[in-house]
Amino acid sequence: MPAEDHWAGHSPRQAILESAISFLLAAAALLTVLTTAGIILVLTVQSVQFFVNSHVGILEFLLGAELKPEADPPKFGILPLVWGTFAIALGSSCIALPIGLLSAIYLSEYAPRRLRKVLKPALELLAGIPTIVYGYLALLLITPVIKAVMAPLGVRVPQFNALSACIVVGIMIIPLVSSLSEDVLSAVPRGLREAAYGLGATKFEVSTRVVLPAALSGVVASFILAISRAVGETMAVVLAAGMLPQITLSPLESVETMTTYIVQVISGEASYGSSKYLSLFAVGLSLFIITLVLNIISGLVLRRYREVYQ
Repeated sequence: MPAEDHWAGHSPRQAILESAISFLLAAAALLTVLTTAGIILVLTVQSVQFFVNSHVGILEFLLGAELKPEADPPKFGILPLVWGTFAIALGSSCIALPIGLLSAIYLSEYAPRRLRKVLKPALELLAGIPTIVYGYLALLLITPVIKAVMAPLGVRVPQFNALSACIVVGIMIIPLVSSLSEDVLSAVPRGLREAAYGLGATKFEVSTRVVLPAALSGVVASFILAISRAVGETMAVVLAAGMLPQITLSPLESVETMTTYIVQVISGEASYGSSKYLSLFAVGLSLFIITLVLNIISGLVLRRYREVYQ
């Protein structure tokens, strides 16, 4: 449509106002793009400088099983960090995904309207609690409970352990799963439910065989976003899991994640421009790529399996 036709019937003042609003909206969108580009540029430049200064190969960095920046020569293998990151993400997902999905199904299909108006905001309130508070919850409540349960079995549990971090991060991402899943379940047209009821289906059958498959793309996307959130968690993991980079299958041992390592380097005594200092940018870039891949997968799932209702 030509510009003169678009503004036909509008006063000059209205046209100027609309143009200003369009400019502000475009500037806001451009600002987000430039911010992301700036983050990528800084991480990339500093990461390249790290590989040049430390003489560490990319494969050695990604697949190395030893992370000892203070050693001579220093070792910068981030495989223990990747292991710890995905161990926490997987463990917390095993807790959050089923509980979050079941909560969403209850809120969407079973809860009365008045009860839903109370339960959903109360559940989403968990997302507003600072992550450091969750870390103290793990340190002062969850870990002592784990110790008390394991003590009669003769199992010694360290103060910092992966299991405690998995539990607290799982609790933290439950609202993300339940809220997003409930939204997509509620968006399924009422006609599908009524058709299933008309065929004699029970409420449970309608929920699990009609509504859930119809909203599957959104539910899977909420799962991936929750896992991405768990991968990027920092303070709760620092206080719960500790800072010991190691590859272990025991959930009762301390581990270190990629975000924890970044916090450790920033809060430590690494001199500016040193290999240890620059390594945090390489770790940050690796973490950025992991979360970016997870978000791309989430978007692909949404586009590939999205149901469109008229």
